[in-house]
Amino acid sequence: MTRLTAASAALAMMLLAHASFAQAQSSPSPDTARLQQVASFEHQVTGVTVSTDGRIFVNFPRWSEDAPISVAEVTRDGQIKPYPDEEWNAWRNEKKNQISATDHFVCVQSVVADTHGGLWVVDPAAPATASVVPGGPKLVKIDLNANKVARVIHFDETVAPQGSYLNDVRFSPDGQYAYLTDAGAKGALIVVNLQTGKARRVLSGHPSTQPEKDVVVKTDGRALRRPDGRGVEFAADSVALSADGRTLYWKALTGRTLYRIATAALQNPRLSEKDLESRVERAGDVGPTDGLWIDERGRLYLSAIQQDAVKVRDGDRITTLVQDKRLRWPDTFSEGPDGTIYVTSSHIQDMSWYKPENGPRLETQLWRIERPGQP
Repeated sequence: MTRLTAASAALAMMLLAHASFAQAQSSPSPDTARLQQVASFEHQVTGVTVSTDGRIFVNFPRWSEDAPISVAEVTRDGQIKPYPDEEWNAWRNEKKNQISATDHFVCVQSVVADTHGGLWVVDPAAPATASVVPGGPKLVKIDLNANKVARVIHFDETVAPQGSYLNDVRFSPDGQYAYLTDAGAKGALIVVNLQTGKARRVLSGHPSTQPEKDVVVKTDGRALRRPDGRGVEFAADSVALSADGRTLYWKALTGRTLYRIATAALQNPRLSEKDLESRVERAGDVGPTDGLWIDERGRLYLSAIQQDAVKVRDGDRITTLVQDKRLRWPDTFSEGPDGTIYVTSSHIQDMSWYKPENGPRLETQLWRIERPGQP
């Protein structure tokens, strides 16, 4: 064999080995988590929640269109039906002066089932994340056994002022407190005493609840901007509660820093705002996210909106659980009774806000993450 032939053979073997390695790297591992579609929607979905008996609920905010349904239950065949009934879903932008905002869903951002038989609906009542409809901001509890509204906690302008946009909620394990984020013009946390129905706005304007000015949200490899140059600017958005209910985590969507605080401090109305601020802790850098979720093992799920992915933070280690181009803007998480993680893809980067040519209606999806050895 000549030197040239030997060199060619060696090169061929190297290329073959490299190709085999690349194929092994790109081929899905048998242990890799995968997406399974649960439902597809003709309108923009944001929130999802799964009750303790496995019922699935979603919501559709009025962002770029006058959505025909605000809160829905997802049937076993992937269809949706207004929940708890059509009347609560009857409000429309075009009928805002004819239908009361106090006892109808106006612009629902999230739904969360508790462990006590209730489904809670967060209604910031600010269609298109613009003006708050007077009397509209509220937290609504639906009795899942009776399928009827059991309680409505209204928020006045001291809690949900003009410019606010209530985003998501978590509940203490004992069912006595609710913690909400405000992703609007001046970010904040909202603490609700569910025994009395009284709510307090805290950390309003604090750096931990505001967008980080040096963060530019990117999707599809480039900065996400509206035609007039505005980027994505949402304040306190992501929120999660530790399994024991003792620590609340949150962050601005337009931000990379995760914050935390002891819920005992939030529950204490005697603490001054200054004292409360002193108890806020930085919990790490996780990049821009929308949804957060903490499972029973203390693992923190992160919606990696820039990578079409779901990541998991276990201790100080962050790994990618699933990455899929179909997961456009992973938005909200929920955990089923069997430990399955559900996530919505709200396609925010495809909205007419950023791509006018797409029009107001947006097709979105609900996924569950299938993984070996669950949970």
